[in-house]
Amino acid sequence: MKKGRLGLGVVLALLGLALLWGSSNAVIKVGGREMSPLFMAGMRSVLASFCLWIWLKLKGISLFPSLVIVGHGIMVGFLFGLEFGLVYKALEQIMASRAYILTYTAPFFVALGAHFFLKDDRLDLIKVLGLMLAFVGVVVLFLGDLSGFALAVLPGDFLALAAAASWAATTVYLKRFLVGKVEPLRTLFYQVFFSIPFLLGMSLLWEDPMVTDLTWVGVGSLLFQGVVIAFLSYLAWFELVHRHPVSLLHAFSFLTPICGVFLSGWLFMGEPIGYQTILALGLVAGGLALINRGPRVKPGVDASVVNTGDLPAKGRRG
Repeated sequence: MKKGRLGLGVVLALLGLALLWGSSNAVIKVGGREMSPLFMAGMRSVLASFCLWIWLKLKGISLFPSLVIVGHGIMVGFLFGLEFGLVYKALEQIMASRAYILTYTAPFFVALGAHFFLKDDRLDLIKVLGLMLAFVGVVVLFLGDLSGFALAVLPGDFLALAAAASWAATTVYLKRFLVGKVEPLRTLFYQVFFSIPFLLGMSLLWEDPMVTDLTWVGVGSLLFQGVVIAFLSYLAWFELVHRHPVSLLHAFSFLTPICGVFLSGWLFMGEPIGYQTILALGLVAGGLALINRGPRVKPGVDASVVNTGDLPAKGRRG
């Protein structure tokens, strides 16, 4: 492999991850026919936490080295739970393709947050251009279809944008307080484990019933979300991060929303993909690519900022 290049195997692995993460919203919507969104998100975290606990035990990594780390873990777990609670609720109201475009504006919020709260991660001309492209993409998505239907789903749109902001807050918090101090896999465990009481607690308060006519389809959806996405795919991503330059891996981050729109939205759910959606997707993906352009950190250090939105954006998850 040439210096500064990724081999064919790595590229294929990244494409495979993008396809997996791009299909997650469709799987969530299918599971949402049989389970309430917050309950489903909480059970996803339960499954992922159990799998990660076994993996960390096998690796000999202790879970809670100090009370300070536990405190930070609770905070990132809350932010992670908030993010996915918002995503799952948004998918009740808006199309999977629309949700992908809006939640993948997270790097927009990360770049702004990093400028003010992180050292040596300031905005430059390239980042500003990326922010502008992503912002215009969101405006196109909102203004391209000001019909009664579009106005009716605006609450879902804002939930998806709030999820993006929460994802960004998790990223900035991790980079400021935990990166370089805690094993990356341990921070992933904190996100899913400490999100459980928040998500299931909110489900008990607000959702009744939590499960309706559960079938093997719903069970399969939940297993896919918890085991395949939140556990196996993230482990694969961490392995790639430890072996290859993060800046090169992040160059593929724009693929996930593209796969999401066409896999979750068009292919699996049969959602119409109009020219406004294509234009908005192109602008957001282009802005994301610019924001993530250039070296960020040393290889193998920044894995912990991937959260489970299911994507290798700057700093999830699907």
